[in-house]
Amino acid sequence: MAKLVLAGKADCPHYAKAELLADRLQRSLPDFRIHKISILPHEWRKWLEATCTRNGWKHERSPLVWRELVHQGGKGMLLGGFSDFVEHCQDYYSITSDMLTDSMLAVAAENLETKMNIIAEEQRRLNRIEPLHIWISSALNPTCNFLIPNLLSAEVFPHVSTISLHLLDLKGNEEGLRGLRMETEDLALPLLHQVSIHTDLDQAFQGADVILLLDEWWSDDGDGEEQKKNVKGMSDRYIEYGQLIDTRANKEVKVIVSADSFANWRCSLLLEHACSIDSHQFITMATQLENEAKAILATKLKVRTSDIRNVIVWGNISGSFYIDLQWTKVFNYDGAIKGPAFFSQPALKLLHQRKWLETDFQDMARRRRAEAASKSCRAASMSAADGILAVLAAWNGGSDGVFSVGVLCQGEYNLPDGIVLSLPVNFTGGKLGVLSEATIGDELKEKLCFFARELMQEKELGSEVAEHGLL
Repeated sequence: MAKLVLAGKADCPHYAKAELLADRLQRSLPDFRIHKISILPHEWRKWLEATCTRNGWKHERSPLVWRELVHQGGKGMLLGGFSDFVEHCQDYYSITSDMLTDSMLAVAAENLETKMNIIAEEQRRLNRIEPLHIWISSALNPTCNFLIPNLLSAEVFPHVSTISLHLLDLKGNEEGLRGLRMETEDLALPLLHQVSIHTDLDQAFQGADVILLLDEWWSDDGDGEEQKKNVKGMSDRYIEYGQLIDTRANKEVKVIVSADSFANWRCSLLLEHACSIDSHQFITMATQLENEAKAILATKLKVRTSDIRNVIVWGNISGSFYIDLQWTKVFNYDGAIKGPAFFSQPALKLLHQRKWLETDFQDMARRRRAEAASKSCRAASMSAADGILAVLAAWNGGSDGVFSVGVLCQGEYNLPDGIVLSLPVNFTGGKLGVLSEATIGDELKEKLCFFARELMQEKELGSEVAEHGLL
């Protein structure tokens, strides 16, 4: 079978003549197939350069014709332009075209009008669809590879019929974003409507319903000047993010900050510059810490990690924090007391080594992510993605479980207003609520005061570096 591809500018007379000649061949020859690609005039040059670069061809004018190697696989074989196509048809099939110039121009004008009508109709179709808009920053972060396949699902968004995914990478790696878009489209996910890619902030967060910020700047390897540049860049970026979210995003937008450095401060910067949006729609992730603590406890108690529920993380997610087990339940524990699958026991009744809980356990939780990254020689992206998915699923569908997230303090537990601190929350009816029933003893109260002071100092120091370059 012969299969040719004919591409050209929609208003090109030579493309029009080649198109009619190809139609004539297809009607006359049962094994001849032609695929036509009509390109808008203003998009032709960019499309031609990209196609030629991808295939290693050289061609400058419309139309472009190549042969697909149907039975051999691999890339196509360049045939050439209009004259080369006419000559090919004459030599191989003894068919030529005698179309007059006036007819060529008329067909070219008709082609352009048809192309514009098709685009307008497609736009009307898209306008009738109201997808959920999800934006992901630093979309080439490895976390995305684990996040996207499970993100666009009814488990995470149970009341959504279609999703538009917007991938943002401000480092300008458009080719990498194209690859990620292709891979996402290849998943054939039922909820996926379309994928768009962005390398600047021109359209960032437009109509956003969910925003996942995965940006990471910090590295301990740099010197003082390098670290100052990182803090300044982080501050400027999140201030701009906040301003754009305030003016462009849906007022019910859900914003999640996932980061290994300055996570709480980043969230504070967003809140300061997105004043028109409810502060409880901005959170920073502590779920990864929760799950790391659960894994340590599961090993200690010889149960599965999923058998540990309701761990609380208080404090500065990427700084000083405390793992609290006052509400933690353990299921399927092999002890003296056993029950059905729904039966659980308080973790504190099964863990009698109080000193271990206050010292070694806390240290192990702080070190676990770095140890996992060291052993695998990559960031702990899988657990980061899982944490985001768990919180989104609860936020959208409701959950009777306890989660720890960084939220803006508004007088809870007598903490100072205006700082983002990790607190226990739950999700009901798509809304986040801080749980106020936790028991705060003197020791925990002292820890919370310390965390609050640390976060206020971090916030002040970050502002000074951003404004004056101090460190």
